[in-house]
Amino acid sequence: MDWDQLELHPRIIAAVRRAKLKSVRDVLCVSGPDLQRLTGLSRSDVQQLLTAAATTCRRHPPTPALLLQRGECGGFKSDLRLSVGCPVLDELLRGGLPAGGITEVSGESGAGKTQLALQLCLSAQYPTEYRGLNSGAVYICTEDSFPNRRLQQLIREQSSLRTDVPPSLISSLQFSDHIYIEHAADLVVLYLQDSLQVCLSRRVPLLLARGLVRLLVVDSVAALFRAEFQAADWLERSKQLITFSSTLHHLSQEFTTPVLCINQVTDVFSSSDDSLGPLSSSVSPALGLVWANQVMVRLMMRRLQGTVARGNQSSALRRLEVVFAPHLARDGRDAAVWREGVRGVQT
Repeated sequence: MDWDQLELHPRIIAAVRRAKLKSVRDVLCVSGPDLQRLTGLSRSDVQQLLTAAATTCRRHPPTPALLLQRGECGGFKSDLRLSVGCPVLDELLRGGLPAGGITEVSGESGAGKTQLALQLCLSAQYPTEYRGLNSGAVYICTEDSFPNRRLQQLIREQSSLRTDVPPSLISSLQFSDHIYIEHAADLVVLYLQDSLQVCLSRRVPLLLARGLVRLLVVDSVAALFRAEFQAADWLERSKQLITFSSTLHHLSQEFTTPVLCINQVTDVFSSSDDSLGPLSSSVSPALGLVWANQVMVRLMMRRLQGTVARGNQSSALRRLEVVFAPHLARDGRDAAVWREGVRGVQT
């Protein structure tokens, strides 16, 4: 598109062109502070640019997330859910994660995102009558090593978390044998994408086709694209981001598989209302509006100030919020992290 078609000051348009940002999609892949650094514009100028770009994006054909919302993408079964393993949180999610499309859980470090992902990897292995998927999970680590010690603790405590499941069934499940761990080395972007592409195009489809797994977790998606780029590199990042999300959509739709992406957060650029941001927080999910439009369900976990106690355990209070979803109300539930996992806190 021609930048002159946007109702922006010529000074802003000139700065965008100098930064070699050629399209609205390129702009929406960049956070506000990064746009300031790339273009040399003021904070208010960049806010005008983002607003104009977002408005233009809404006028274009629907993204995969919107197609899923309208029921136009094949392979999405709205009646199949993957339970979180907690009635309070399942109630918030109307049964759990939908078995189709990308679900994102974003939040600051220590909010409980990885805890929730591990819990879902175990929940997926239960039979469908217990709101599982009767299959395993692929867990792709892009930043930290896989938290195996915590996983083993969650496995030992499953009978405490899943009181709805007969103990004999829990003891018969070999949880560790059905979680397939992949590591994407923390290298420069091109090498990292090549490594991830091999995983997503070869190994993961093979596991899905054989029925060995039914859940795909990427922890974290922001780590794939967060390196410090020069101006021209943002264009490459935009292409890689779209290619990555398209691959996830294809796997989810072909195999009716939930895809869970852990995302990091950045400081909120503007205090104005944003339907793609959290209900009330000083941070917002990373990777911009282009990535947000690829996500069908966006959840945010926040760590609150208070603590809760239960027996000899105590936990910082958390809150799981629905930021947007085609089938969910924008709501939230308080939660805590115990030895057996993440559980909602009844209020």
